[in-house]
Amino acid sequence: MELRQLEYFVAVAEEQNFTRAAERVHISQSGVSAQIRQLERELGAELFDRTARTVTLTVAGKAALEHARAALASAGAVGRSVDEVTDLVRGRLIVGMVVGCTLTPLFEALAAFHDAHPGVELALLEDSSDRLTEGVRTGVLDLALIGTATAAPDGLHALTIISERLVAAVPAGHPLAEQRRVVLRDLVAHPLVCMPPGTGLRAVLDQACAAQHLRPSIAMQAGAADAIADLAARGLGVAVLSESMAASHRDRLAARTIDDVETPALLALIWKSAHNPAVRELLAHSRKAFTGSSGRE
Repeated sequence: MELRQLEYFVAVAEEQNFTRAAERVHISQSGVSAQIRQLERELGAELFDRTARTVTLTVAGKAALEHARAALASAGAVGRSVDEVTDLVRGRLIVGMVVGCTLTPLFEALAAFHDAHPGVELALLEDSSDRLTEGVRTGVLDLALIGTATAAPDGLHALTIISERLVAAVPAGHPLAEQRRVVLRDLVAHPLVCMPPGTGLRAVLDQACAAQHLRPSIAMQAGAADAIADLAARGLGVAVLSESMAASHRDRLAARTIDDVETPALLALIWKSAHNPAVRELLAHSRKAFTGSSGRE
């Protein structure tokens, strides 16, 4: 018994006609008939009633049909699994990363993936979180690390890496450094240094201000946490950072959690589909690399 015989058998059963079945499988009618006859001899039973103008299944044919379809489906699954392995050998993966990212586990995940699958070409692109999200949504990017104010952007899957409150970071001697408790209204009374629009931190800040009908004065913007901290340390504005970002600069900046901004800033890996085996593999390496880690947007 051969797969092609089962394919011809299913075609005749579905078309109820040898001629149409032959056209469907792209061989002659006599070829289809000969293969069906051979299959019937092997099974020891006729599969079709050929006495009428329309070919119909016999009782034996009806019993065999679903098994034949299952066998063909299993054979197709074998082919798909081989295709997946081939993708991992020769594929290409485009990964997005939010500008200013210094998150070491991401680089560790990329390195581990490259070691395991050296045949897959890796490309890494930096951009704002908004543009990275759109890139994943449109299929330009396979996976991206973004800052976000929501658990998962619409239509996408997400793996949250970091969830942290917003803090105000100021040098010694600044009025906010003397306060034990800081709320958003205290913050916007001063010029701010923060991330640009399109980043997760900025989205959380903007949404919180809008909810309280406050208009902050954005003195300066920078895409990297270190730059924001440097500007704040020089007295150019109050830095708006996440908890771990501010912790890296505790030697020169005092951090105060903004008490009434409870929505956290999230850092997340996002993807549209894990059908691509390379995406699944990189996600597995990322989960392993980020376990128990902390970092910065």
